[in-house]
Amino acid sequence: MKKLLAVLLGTITLAACQNAPKVQEASANKPVVYFTRDISPEGLVKIYDKISANIDGKVAIKFHTGEPHGPNILPVPMVKALWEHIPNSTLVETNVFYNSPRQTTEGHREVLKTNGWTFTKVDIMDEDGTIMLPVKGGKHFKEMSMGSHVLNYDSLVVLTHFKGHTMGGYGGSLKNIAIGMADGKIGKKMIHQKGDEQWGYTGARFMENMVESAKATVDHFGKKIVYINVLRRMSVDCDCAGTSAAEPKAHDIGILASTDLMAVDQASLDQVYALPEHEGHDLKERIESREGLRQISYMKELGMGTGEYTLVDMDK
Repeated sequence: MKKLLAVLLGTITLAACQNAPKVQEASANKPVVYFTRDISPEGLVKIYDKISANIDGKVAIKFHTGEPHGPNILPVPMVKALWEHIPNSTLVETNVFYNSPRQTTEGHREVLKTNGWTFTKVDIMDEDGTIMLPVKGGKHFKEMSMGSHVLNYDSLVVLTHFKGHTMGGYGGSLKNIAIGMADGKIGKKMIHQKGDEQWGYTGARFMENMVESAKATVDHFGKKIVYINVLRRMSVDCDCAGTSAAEPKAHDIGILASTDLMAVDQASLDQVYALPEHEGHDLKERIESREGLRQISYMKELGMGTGEYTLVDMDK
């Protein structure tokens, strides 16, 4: 498996796959990924503080509201603690493309109530229309349609439940902003729909579409964007599957955070691939059967990182 990953990911270092988590040798040339096993409100706030130096002004916290009664969404107390901790911050989401009450802002707000997101108003960013952000260097898109409210924010905190995904293989920080920042009517359609086929793009092409969409957001916020992946309740299914999501077989691992998108998703994958076979088999099968690792290799091709990182274990 390590050999397969090395081939797929090129020069990406997989040292962390030996025993999760393994601290790599520090290097000034590698972005830092912080790690804690403390999956709690306190642990989330503590790890955020390690990456927050450039976050200021009006801050958007991009999270996933989930389908009604979804069993795997991030716990409300964790999200609330982070929101309370970040000055001038707002939780943000966009409407969805698939058949769901979250296709409309009105329906989405009802789901917010159902799932407990009632401690503050959530900004549905495409409620008032869309804007186009440029995709620099894209081969499939020159621009991507986003919820117009993205222009209201100076900084972005990407708070992600890391798990499997029906189409993407896995859903990390890349997926959270690739599909999650795109508006429900135009942007998500651009990523998914091929001709008249609603879910026409699959495999490597779908991963490339996601990467190009995410690049628009990354370039827009520049250094004022950070990424947090929470590795808990890692079903093979996304939170968009709601109550039908498969029960996780993997144990909860912890929280990873970085200022580098590619590094934090690579580090999260390394932890998944280090799981015992009986825990990680289904997740790895889901990732590889969908060509999900193309997310990483295409980010590298677009100059979004190298995948190498220095892992800092905050618990030691």
